[in-house]
Amino acid sequence: MLGRACESKEVNTMSDQKSKYMIHATIKADGTIQRKDVVGAIFGQTEGLLGEELQLRQLQRTGRIGHVDVELKSTKGKVSGEIMLPSSLDQVSTAVVGAALETIERIGPCKAIIKIVRIENIHSVKRDTVIDRAKDLLLNIVNEGSNDSKSILDEVRSVLTLGTETDHAGMTCGPNAMESEALIIVEGRNDVRNLLKFGIKNAIGTMGANVKDELVELAKSKKTVTAFCDGDRGGRLLLMELSGALGKSLTHIALPPESREVEHLEGKVVTKSLNQKETATKVIARIKKELEEDDEAGAKRGKKSAKTTESNGITDIPDEVREWSVHMGDLKKNHALLILDDGSPSDPIGASKLAAFAEEVEGAQCLLFNGKVTDRIMEIAELGAIPAVLGSTLGVTADGIAGYSMVDI
Repeated sequence: MLGRACESKEVNTMSDQKSKYMIHATIKADGTIQRKDVVGAIFGQTEGLLGEELQLRQLQRTGRIGHVDVELKSTKGKVSGEIMLPSSLDQVSTAVVGAALETIERIGPCKAIIKIVRIENIHSVKRDTVIDRAKDLLLNIVNEGSNDSKSILDEVRSVLTLGTETDHAGMTCGPNAMESEALIIVEGRNDVRNLLKFGIKNAIGTMGANVKDELVELAKSKKTVTAFCDGDRGGRLLLMELSGALGKSLTHIALPPESREVEHLEGKVVTKSLNQKETATKVIARIKKELEEDDEAGAKRGKKSAKTTESNGITDIPDEVREWSVHMGDLKKNHALLILDDGSPSDPIGASKLAAFAEEVEGAQCLLFNGKVTDRIMEIAELGAIPAVLGSTLGVTADGIAGYSMVDI
């Protein structure tokens, strides 16, 4: 007897290990029953129901049906629980066995109901587990790698992508930007190139100036259009500009981490940011509110520091500066232009590209900005060695300078 018990246990264990399917069922009984009652009912009440080929007792002896696992809990005189039955039969036979369990209406003296919840493919579950674990292990390998190794891989990978960038109406874009149903709008050429390194080939750069008509028309032909701009104030201003120019064509907005530039993002950060994109209307409303709150805070500080400004004599604006102010009417909100060395105005440029533009131009006499003169605007003027700044509305700097100011260079 001991030998047979051990042999039976070994067969069941082997059966569980070789099982291809797991039958999951629920059980409810109007009365008190035990596990052995459920197991007895399963084998007893299905006997003769399924024919000779599907006798459960014989199938368990040969290892085609595994150990019946029953978990029960009793509440107020009623019992409920779960049944799990492993099977190494084929799909059809396993489904028939599952259906047979639902014919059981009584267990012992109690009325009972058994319902099959699902039949699970054990190999598929194991495969998913292997894939998930492999992903974790791969991420650990990547994360533990040195930055030098990442740089080497990026440089080698760039051979495959660097030559694939193209041009559309003066805007750098990926090779799939025209044909793809989805479009990603970034700020400049380096942003497009960085996305190309990670296999994203449907991006196009605004190239810093006003939103071009060609970009507006291209966006209208796309199913989804996602704006992916830098995570600074300039990026937020560009998003507002894109929203105004593209209207309903702009469907989504992806935001990088705070203060991060798209051209410097790592592959996993790019993927995460794009996967977490939000609807454009939702993000624009949030950004608009944030900008208004920043402006209100700046206006309050500006009023408080106006007396300091007047005491410094900066409100005495030279006539030539007043003459330059006529160009302010040609500027869109949050756009700027420079008065060049010969007194002529430059082409308008968006706030996001203003810093780079100001550093490139030599001999500029004044920076005109259709917006509030803040610390950042003053900093840009200093970097470009521009002696005067003229803003359209009351702004504020750390020095308390509002509207027009002379930059100490």
